[in-house]
Amino acid sequence: MTKRRDRLIDRLVHRSALRRWRRLADGADGMDFYSLRRYRNQALSLRRNLDRVIHSAEYQLALPVMGSDAFRKPMGTDWAWRPTLWKGPIAVPGFSSVANKTMLCDGVTVFHDCRHSELTVRQVRNTRDTDLAPFGVRMDVFRFDGSFLSLVLELPPEAVEGLRLTHLIRLDTVVAMEKPLEIFARLNIKHGPNVEQVVRELPLNEAEVTVEFDLAYTKLNEKRAERIWVDLIFESPQMNQITLHDVTFSRRPRAEL
Repeated sequence: MTKRRDRLIDRLVHRSALRRWRRLADGADGMDFYSLRRYRNQALSLRRNLDRVIHSAEYQLALPVMGSDAFRKPMGTDWAWRPTLWKGPIAVPGFSSVANKTMLCDGVTVFHDCRHSELTVRQVRNTRDTDLAPFGVRMDVFRFDGSFLSLVLELPPEAVEGLRLTHLIRLDTVVAMEKPLEIFARLNIKHGPNVEQVVRELPLNEAEVTVEFDLAYTKLNEKRAERIWVDLIFESPQMNQITLHDVTFSRRPRAEL
């Protein structure tokens, strides 16, 4: 009720201000010198603040909408998902000297075996015209004395509902880096006491990268599928800046031959 009243008052004040400035604009040609100077100073002061509001609004409205799930999905997709890290702001946007098993947000964890971490990770706002995800994640790696660095993404329970050996699971990502490096994606599916793993190397000759995991080549027990997670593994990441502007997953049945 209070918000509704405040909005009503705001509209009334706005209409009153519009009428005032419309009246002053209409009568400006007949004003005396001192009135013109006074109203000009008031108008200039108002315009500076209006320009600030317009500039800020146009910038933010041009960005991808927070919480957006908009992304390209293959025909026949029966499940699709963008992780929270790329979808909306997280509680702690930046981490320095990132320790092993640091959880960036729910379902996204950093793993490494460095003795002395010189790794920083932060969530960044995507601002490019081509960006569909509201946010990206940027990793700055300096000296790296470990043997592995990975970003582990836990897929939601919906990813295993109705999962079949006939499914293809697709990973789409948009990657930027200072210098070339190898990135591998490892799909892990827990079914009962066993874990099926499928590894794909990301073809980084283009910014927008797609890899698919064909479950027909696994020994998945469909009735016992419990959870899915994906490891993004970065080879020799030292002295590099890696930005994942987007990460999305989708699932679809493989076309029957």
